[in-house]
Amino acid sequence: MIYGEKTIENPIRWAMVGGGLGSQIGYIHRSAALRDFNFELVAGAFDINPERGRAFGVNLHVDPERCYPDYQTMFEKEAQREDGIQAVSVATPNFTHYEICKAALNAGLHVVCEKPLCFTVEQAEELEALAKEKNRVVGVTYGYSGHQLIEEARNLIANGELGEIRIVNMQFSHGFHNVAVEANNPSTKWRVDPKFAGPSYVLGDVGTHPLFLAEAMMPEMRIKRLMCSRQSFVKGRAPLEDNAYTLMEYENGAVGMVWSCAVNAGSMHGQKIRVIGEKASLEWWDEQPNQLRFEVQGEPVRILERGMGYLCDAALRDDRIGGGHPEGLFEAWSNLYRRFALAMDAADNGKAADFWYPDIHAGVEGVRWVENCVNSADNGAVWVDYK
Repeated sequence: MIYGEKTIENPIRWAMVGGGLGSQIGYIHRSAALRDFNFELVAGAFDINPERGRAFGVNLHVDPERCYPDYQTMFEKEAQREDGIQAVSVATPNFTHYEICKAALNAGLHVVCEKPLCFTVEQAEELEALAKEKNRVVGVTYGYSGHQLIEEARNLIANGELGEIRIVNMQFSHGFHNVAVEANNPSTKWRVDPKFAGPSYVLGDVGTHPLFLAEAMMPEMRIKRLMCSRQSFVKGRAPLEDNAYTLMEYENGAVGMVWSCAVNAGSMHGQKIRVIGEKASLEWWDEQPNQLRFEVQGEPVRILERGMGYLCDAALRDDRIGGGHPEGLFEAWSNLYRRFALAMDAADNGKAADFWYPDIHAGVEGVRWVENCVNSADNGAVWVDYK
């Protein structure tokens, strides 16, 4: 169980690029990173507007001299300090991720990055090679994977409780963009512009989340080929999609489906994953993240509760407040940032992390999946070999 005690000897000196005034995701990053005293926020380039970014940083108790006008200046100036930053989180629009991550790695910094890492597999693999060369950790914020029942699902599958996996159904289908909300919402407007969002909207924005949940639960599963169909129901969003269906075949013979959607009117999040094996199935829904359905054929449904003693040790290690009390997104992100810190500390001491977390390879695979989906959809929803 996590009690907030230090897990590394000294907090990692940490900065943010983006995540400034009005950024919901920036607040989530800070809340998660600072909760367990594994990170200390000492610098930032919080906003494209230097004055606004400086004022915001001061309100976070950051030294005004370390509130920088841009990330290039921050990396240069911090490298000259004995107490300079060791890690940076990137919470900026998609089109900036590649350049910022590359610059951070070249500056010798660990990185936590919003997904997607970049727009192409070529760029993603370049970042992966650079991270390996520099021996730096890159964490990707697939935040839902930090819920402890994802760990329990991983354990059940690994122990053969479901038998051979046959079907994986995934979805992230909310309804908040069922009309052209981007007309009056700048934070949505860039997401539907290919210059800023990249080659996809909902495939990359929401679809990669349950895809990574499946990867976390079943790390040995490999996609063999896929077929994707995507639509722009709000016409001004074309060529980017606000709805997509992706069918997949895995190398072990299993099949899967991902429904990525922002126009599911009336739905809140609608993120679910159901894994079906030859003996049993399990299902997790992010709107009820403290429960995991475990269904054995011919037996009553079991609802496994977060924080209970019957869970596996790995799941209980992520527990923060004991069974019965609801945990949510902030706790899940905190669990991931704790793992990021442990991985960074291990790398700094010449060791390798002996636990899973959404790392640079997970980021590469998210970019690879989107690229394959777009290739399939734009060529008439054809089956494509996964590469």
